[in-house]
Amino acid sequence: IAAAATGLTMSADARYVVDPAKHRVRVAVGLSATNHRTDTKTRRFYYDRTYLAVQPGTSNFKIKSSGVSPTVRAQRRTSTYTLLRIDFGKQLAAGATRRFSLTFDIKDPGGAPTRTTRIGASLVSFAAWGFGSGGSPGSVSVQFPAGFSVDVDAPHLGKPVTDSAGTVSFTTGRLANPLAFFAYFVADRPNAYKETKIQVTIGDRTVPITIRAWPDDPAWAKRVARLLKRGLPALAADIGLPWTVERPLVVSEAISRTATGFAGRYNPPAGEIEIAYYATTFVILHEAAHAWFDGRLLADRWASEGFASYYAQRAAKKIGEKKVKGDVLTPALEKIRIPLNAWRPPGEGPTKVEDAEYAAALKVATLIGERAGAKGLTAVWQAIHQQRAAYQPTGPGANLETVAGAPDWRGFLDLLEERTVTDYGDLWGAWVIRPSEAHLLDERAAARQRYESTAQRADSWLLPRSVRDALRAWQFDQVAGLLDSATTSLADRETVAAAARDAGLTPPSTMATAFEGPRGFAAASAEAEVELAAIGAYREAAAARQPDPDLVVQVGLWNSDPLGALRKASDAFADGDLATAVQSAAYARKIWMTAAEVGRNRILAVGASLSAVLLATWLVLRWLRDRSIRRRSFVTGRG
Repeated sequence: IAAAATGLTMSADARYVVDPAKHRVRVAVGLSATNHRTDTKTRRFYYDRTYLAVQPGTSNFKIKSSGVSPTVRAQRRTSTYTLLRIDFGKQLAAGATRRFSLTFDIKDPGGAPTRTTRIGASLVSFAAWGFGSGGSPGSVSVQFPAGFSVDVDAPHLGKPVTDSAGTVSFTTGRLANPLAFFAYFVADRPNAYKETKIQVTIGDRTVPITIRAWPDDPAWAKRVARLLKRGLPALAADIGLPWTVERPLVVSEAISRTATGFAGRYNPPAGEIEIAYYATTFVILHEAAHAWFDGRLLADRWASEGFASYYAQRAAKKIGEKKVKGDVLTPALEKIRIPLNAWRPPGEGPTKVEDAEYAAALKVATLIGERAGAKGLTAVWQAIHQQRAAYQPTGPGANLETVAGAPDWRGFLDLLEERTVTDYGDLWGAWVIRPSEAHLLDERAAARQRYESTAQRADSWLLPRSVRDALRAWQFDQVAGLLDSATTSLADRETVAAAARDAGLTPPSTMATAFEGPRGFAAASAEAEVELAAIGAYREAAAARQPDPDLVVQVGLWNSDPLGALRKASDAFADGDLATAVQSAAYARKIWMTAAEVGRNRILAVGASLSAVLLATWLVLRWLRDRSIRRRSFVTGRG
């Protein structure tokens, strides 16, 4: 419009009235033109026209003023504005002011769902401008009919006021510079939906899906239904997991009320996806992929968003959708991106950073996919779905170890490297971790290497789960302490094995059970001490045996079985009955150690017994002889 420097100013009070039934916004502008020039004796200053820039695509221009017949027409139309020529109908003399009433329509042009101007019974989106000349005051007011939920973010715009009929009004009050005012309004009727039910076959399941679209936007419902019918089966086949949403899925048309980089939102507990009316094919498939990447598969935001984008692109290509691209990490976004671990929850970070992080998440997911391959990623997702933990024990006695909950960036890296036998540490270092977390990758590498070497040394013995749980939690100081204790226990095992071998014994499984069990390495080392003591008792018993015993010892061993007791000790030791082993060994040793003394005593006892028998025999013979003599004497005396 003519600037104040030319002597003509124009103040404007603009009023926007939304008329969904006619698919338009009616704009009424009260204009006040003032000629600030002053006539001289020789010159007269007047204005007969001015120019005003309004929104592009506007139409139905009308103007009136009391006492004159002004006219208005579009002088120029561009993609960013429409320039109006306003003829005053009568010259505006120096010092004079004239008021005009200008009206025009902002109409819904139809076409692409991403168009900036949409005016219908369910959705309204348009831009409100302030008008006038630089430095001239003005105002803007906007009125919506009842039933609309309105979103707008503009400085100088007051809070909405709702009258008794439900009409919602926004007003700026007096603006010092209305030309600087701009507000983009987006409004919808939240409960105005037409439902369409479809059935989608995913694997061996038929999944019911309800599509809730605005009644005046059947094209959105048709487009979304078509994409879901083809896209969901493609996603399921590529991801390699069954459909896990237990309740019927609801997909609702919406406006974007978040500052996130996507025009959509998935609410897993409710089983509902909100997709913006202007959402692209990529966004629709991205939100559909969140049926799998919903926080239950991967815990971190970057991982869920990145792989939802990654699989959305792949599904689009598989079903023949052309020119479908996700967020591109441009050089400008690369400069402002932050480590993915520092990505904040939706709505908490600057919009540009959000854009950069969405693009970075897709980039790193793509790089991971290139290394892992489709089958490798599927193996990872299946392991998570089945709650299989990383660092599974191996060996004949190993059992499956499971963990509850989705893995975070640490557990994801562990499973990814384990299931695909590929290194991803450089990607984590370049894209995922914060600088303060960089040391963890080096500590992890050292801990994993030591764990592998310790497991190899343990051979058939399984390291207890506590070690692997510490590895899974990236508690590397705890891992080091546990492996120190494991090393001590394995050294004790070797000591026991050598001692048992020298003694001709078979070590029991008790120490292995303690080593592998919840009692821990201290219990295994304590068991080793007891076993060494039992071996010592056995060796002492074996050492007490005389390989070539003399007669006295042989007599002492009569009716004894020290070898049987020693065999019993050996069998008891192999069975882990150390008390019996020690008792039997001690018994055998006692027999051998006392055999000589017992033999001597037995010999002495036998000798004494023999002497007694001989004496008794002599006495009997003596008595018999004496008796015979006495009898002969008696007979002789009588004769």
